[in-house]
Amino acid sequence: MPMPPPPDLDTMSLADVAKALAEKRLPPVENWHPTHCGDSEMRIARDGTWFHQGSPIGRPAMVALFSTILRREADGGYVLVTPGEKLDIVVEDAPFVAVEVKSEGAGRTRELAFRLNTGDLVVADAAHALRFEEHDGEPRPYLHVRAGLEALVARPVFYELADMALADGEPLGVWSAGTFFPMAAA
Repeated sequence: MPMPPPPDLDTMSLADVAKALAEKRLPPVENWHPTHCGDSEMRIARDGTWFHQGSPIGRPAMVALFSTILRREADGGYVLVTPGEKLDIVVEDAPFVAVEVKSEGAGRTRELAFRLNTGDLVVADAAHALRFEEHDGEPRPYLHVRAGLEALVARPVFYELADMALADGEPLGVWSAGTFFPMAAA
């Protein structure tokens, strides 16, 4: 059965996003504890491209499927997990990339919804925080997705957030769902 196309944030309201999030059911990977089986021979590059044995995975539906069984371990590593096996996967930076943002409201009443490179949607709030780090003198923003998994916020999306923050004034940061996210590196 083919996967539905990823959502188009331009045509969705935040109420539509909330409904889509409520309907999404992920596998209970936190409840699966099979014996470690080895290496998946997979890697997620910093730009969000998934590779298997050195070649990019060209089917977005496969990437979306694998992303649902991705788990962050207590030691900081990443695994693909099913009820029967657990395989290591290399993640260069963050396993997801936030490639689009939709803003409704302004200032303290703003809500921000993000679309990830896998088609998933995330609304920034207290449970899905935005944080900002500095690497090599440049800001690097991240969005918490779920259970220790984060999305690197793509540069064009970061610029949109920066424009919102500048329009809102001091202190520099953005509001979403009642939570303020300062843009200073932590």
